[in-house]
Amino acid sequence: MAMLLPCVSSPCHAGLFQSVIDSTHHVKEVVVTSKSKGRDVMPVQTLSCEQLEKLRSNSIADALRYFSGMQIKDYGGVGGLKTVNVRSMGTNHTGICYDGIELGNAQNGQIDLGQFSLDNVEEISLYNGHRSALLQTASDYANAGTVYIRTRRPRFTDSRNTNLLLKAKYGASDLIRLSTLWEQHFSDNVSMSLSAEALNSSGKYKFRYRRFNIDGTVAYDTTSVRNNGDVWSVRVEDNLFGHSSFSTWNIKLYTYHSERGIPGAIVNNVWRRGERQHDHNSFVQGAMTFAPTDWLTSKLTAKYAFYDTRYINRDTTQMLIDNTYRQQECYVSFANMASLLSWWSLSMSYDFRYNKLDAAIPLFSYPRRYTNMLSVASSFAYDGLKVQLGCLAHAAKDHNRLQSLPHTTVYTPSMVVAWSPWQSDILTLRAFAKRSHRMPTFNDLYYTDMGNARLKPETAVQYNVGFVTSHRFLHGIISSVMLSADAYYNSVHNKIVAYPKGQQFRWTMLNLGRVHIKGTDIEAAMTLSPTRDMSLTARLQYTYQQARDVTSPADVYYKHQIPYIPWHSGSAIIQCSWHNVDINYSFIYTGQRYSQQENIRYNHVEPWYTSDLSASYHYDHWRVTLEVNNLLSQDYDVILNYPMPKRNAAVTLEYKL
Repeated sequence: MAMLLPCVSSPCHAGLFQSVIDSTHHVKEVVVTSKSKGRDVMPVQTLSCEQLEKLRSNSIADALRYFSGMQIKDYGGVGGLKTVNVRSMGTNHTGICYDGIELGNAQNGQIDLGQFSLDNVEEISLYNGHRSALLQTASDYANAGTVYIRTRRPRFTDSRNTNLLLKAKYGASDLIRLSTLWEQHFSDNVSMSLSAEALNSSGKYKFRYRRFNIDGTVAYDTTSVRNNGDVWSVRVEDNLFGHSSFSTWNIKLYTYHSERGIPGAIVNNVWRRGERQHDHNSFVQGAMTFAPTDWLTSKLTAKYAFYDTRYINRDTTQMLIDNTYRQQECYVSFANMASLLSWWSLSMSYDFRYNKLDAAIPLFSYPRRYTNMLSVASSFAYDGLKVQLGCLAHAAKDHNRLQSLPHTTVYTPSMVVAWSPWQSDILTLRAFAKRSHRMPTFNDLYYTDMGNARLKPETAVQYNVGFVTSHRFLHGIISSVMLSADAYYNSVHNKIVAYPKGQQFRWTMLNLGRVHIKGTDIEAAMTLSPTRDMSLTARLQYTYQQARDVTSPADVYYKHQIPYIPWHSGSAIIQCSWHNVDINYSFIYTGQRYSQQENIRYNHVEPWYTSDLSASYHYDHWRVTLEVNNLLSQDYDVILNYPMPKRNAAVTLEYKL
């Protein structure tokens, strides 16, 4: 479990599992990385760069749909808001880390994953609990679940100093997407990657709108075109990587600018909305890992972010609004890990975060938040048994225009145990228990028209037991197999639930009190090699969840399933490669659920499923891909009254030099 240095470079997986080839290669750049002792002891799901490329997902949010235990809130179309929720814990209990640093939004806690591209992503991982690596920031221990997005590190072959990738995509809803990735090798110690993307779409697509009365008769049944979902955006991201004999470092510059219509809910026979949103988000971040001695490794991380959001509502049926919100975030972290003995390691990390929100609104509260986190963790490994103990101290203090609020300090311990009976990676049994805590956002606390000033902080306790087994075959048709299963129980106190109240930018917030969550995640994968030139990969995920409100027996919705959490969900991926042709089929299923707290027929939301198919052909430096999404043209809503597109297609042309 102890690690000497964090992994800063890894090759793109050639299949479902990373292959190791015993051969000699002459390389220009050598980066020293660590190897974990065995597989990760926490429940983790991973999509490699090759798998992401074959899935042809439009954004990171689209790729995350294939993880078990994950719920995606998608409000329709290219420009619709997309957020994630892990194991029914809530969006704000799910951290999104970009190259090891958490993405923040103190205003409403919603990270729109549509703002990030997959072009320069090396790997996406979903951890329940937290990573088992000791050398990590204190913030990594704070979340109930975390999505880690790792940027592709440039790799150069055949004495090349430059890599170039150009992409052009045209698809339904008048979608035009142009992107480029430029990688440059400056010296043996320094390299750079520059990723840029421009996107424009009308956001228009056909959908079927059908609703029933309580007695089962049809109230509405019509086909229309989705409006006010247009979007244009420009994203530029620059990464600088470097290393020396005792350190590695990287610097990231990111900026994103967009203007979009907000496709509102279709209610009361209203088909068009007048809401618009402008985003100008920029941040700079950097990290350095160094080993001053043989037994001590340290990591210094820093970030500054500035988010400018303008929300406009010109709907004549509602109050006219034109507000601008400006967020600033400063973050610094210092983590240390000491390998005291061959079987014992100890770590300590300290994080400081400052959040500030301004707006040109009369009587605005101008909130500020100061957050300090201190984590201590220790790991033990002996004869196939691994144990990790940790504790996080989380202290937050808010100030606003009228008052300074008292400190909130919470201690959240965790314990992880893993056992490999045969001292190998063939089978690993694992379990963890963890307590987590999250403060309400600025919107939750201070906006009377958006939130609820009486909200209480959420606390959660997680328990998980499971196993993972895998095996690679050297001979025969079957190349590798993998199976994992986890059963979990979560108890959330003062759970905060957010859902749109007519306007997507604004939310209705409420404390449910107490929620008990029971569930099971199952994942299976197999890779076949029928011939020398053909490979076939299948991956299946299934999730069962029972998330019930148990606040008070006097409530009419006591022990009812909480809104938008299905009992059953799952996905399947089948990928086939033969010579220069790649074919990918994916299937996603979400079972029945309810849109409100009461599980009555009026609030019932029908199950939905989609099938996506893509085929690509590559020759020399060129690749052309044709994709068809929602192949069977299913009518469905991820969120009630936000209809999703029917069958749609796109074609992508790539040139790689």
